[in-house]
Amino acid sequence: MTPYPRSFSHIGLSVPDLDAAVAFYRDVLGLYVIMTPTEVVEDDSDIGRMCTDVFGLGWKRLRIAHLATADRIGIELFEMDCNRPPEDNLDFRRHGTFHFAVQDPDIEGLVARIVAAGGKQRMPIREYFPGEKPYRMCYVEDPFGIVFEIYSHGYELTYSAGAYD
Repeated sequence: MTPYPRSFSHIGLSVPDLDAAVAFYRDVLGLYVIMTPTEVVEDDSDIGRMCTDVFGLGWKRLRIAHLATADRIGIELFEMDCNRPPEDNLDFRRHGTFHFAVQDPDIEGLVARIVAAGGKQRMPIREYFPGEKPYRMCYVEDPFGIVFEIYSHGYELTYSAGAYD
């Protein structure tokens, strides 16, 4: 049997300040807050045991909030006890996740709001098909150093025409 494409559910992001991160993702990116910041401790509760399954013994405590995009993709924000920033926040040669992407037709406006909120623009806004199609993109960082990308158009529409030809 041929496998079918699965739906994307959510992504988890580790942040140094959960309250500030919720405010940024809510106020700048417009995400919906579906669960306000909540503390979870290492104990024998169902959620405590689930976290121990994932993190191992000794994680102590964390704070978590759940947000969602307009198309129902979840963003879990974690503030882990004793967290620390990575040595390289865009370690693209390391296996694993190194960015996610959001879509906004007003890339310039969103980049300006990100920068005004303490984030960074990592590159100029670029066109995939200059003079031919209006598909644009830009890499940015949130105020906590998390790198993400902004697309002007949907992923399938952008790449279905062979963006690198």
